[in-house]
Amino acid sequence: MNCNDSDSTPFVPAGLVEAIEYFSDPDACFETMVALRWPNGVECPHCTREGVVCKDVHFIESRKIWRCKGCKKQFSVKVGSVMEDSPLSLKIWLSAIWLIANTKNGTSSCELARHLKIRQATAWFVFHRIREAMSTGTFEKMSGTVEADETFIGGKAKNMQGERKASGRGTSGKAVVMGLLERPSEKPSKVRVKHVKDTTRATLHKEIAANVEHGSEVFTDALPSYENMDSRYIHQAVDHATTYVVGAVHTNGLENFWCLLKRTICGTYVSVNAPHLFRYLDEQAFRFNERKDNDAGRFMKVAGSLAGKRLTYKELTGKND
Repeated sequence: MNCNDSDSTPFVPAGLVEAIEYFSDPDACFETMVALRWPNGVECPHCTREGVVCKDVHFIESRKIWRCKGCKKQFSVKVGSVMEDSPLSLKIWLSAIWLIANTKNGTSSCELARHLKIRQATAWFVFHRIREAMSTGTFEKMSGTVEADETFIGGKAKNMQGERKASGRGTSGKAVVMGLLERPSEKPSKVRVKHVKDTTRATLHKEIAANVEHGSEVFTDALPSYENMDSRYIHQAVDHATTYVVGAVHTNGLENFWCLLKRTICGTYVSVNAPHLFRYLDEQAFRFNERKDNDAGRFMKVAGSLAGKRLTYKELTGKND
């Protein structure tokens, strides 16, 4: 492989057994990562940060790094990505990406630490950096038929009393998550989820206006906060106190997603801190939206999105002192 011209299609394992065997070879991991990151040839990430595209680089085989002839700086395949400054091998990173992209209910940091023989705190940091790569912010609005709904995640036992404390029910102390699901006529449905501050009319209407094109059909439940929606939307609601479906009007697509989300958070992660909730939402939304793809396809999408993003431990923990 010419490491200055990585225009060849990378080999990607088709399944878990192949992945374990393939990623055990450091050279195979390196070649895969180079091909995924720079499909049109290696570019200097230092120059890219300055808004310059520079492919005039020299590969140093013995150290598996490059030297840019423009800015004179050296860089590895990790520089300029969420893997930057990580001492972990590419084998650890690629194995972690495979697990988080393809395990339907997620993989806990404790499981990853056991499988890959690393510390739990390290595994937790690795997973959050991969979730950063899985986030797919877009300015493109949903259209056609869109379901809107909200749910509650987590809770504080100290805020509950009596039977509510024993059952874990009620919304006191819980995080509010709003979801939108687009029902396209041909492609699989897609979701967007966001941690919002409350379920007031102002909050929910603002999210719908920001993510849904005017003229679209918007289906909701009978929550009063959805009433008096912008007249440029075709709004219909179904009252869950009496029925869940009225013709095509329902929010069952989002209800299905909420089941998957809560199974992941409650069953796999057990507890999620509110400041990190949006990362877990991005993770589950990615797997849902890419559910029709195969394991290799989901792996390539995540591994190919590592570049251009960065998340330091200080940023993640809020310890910026």
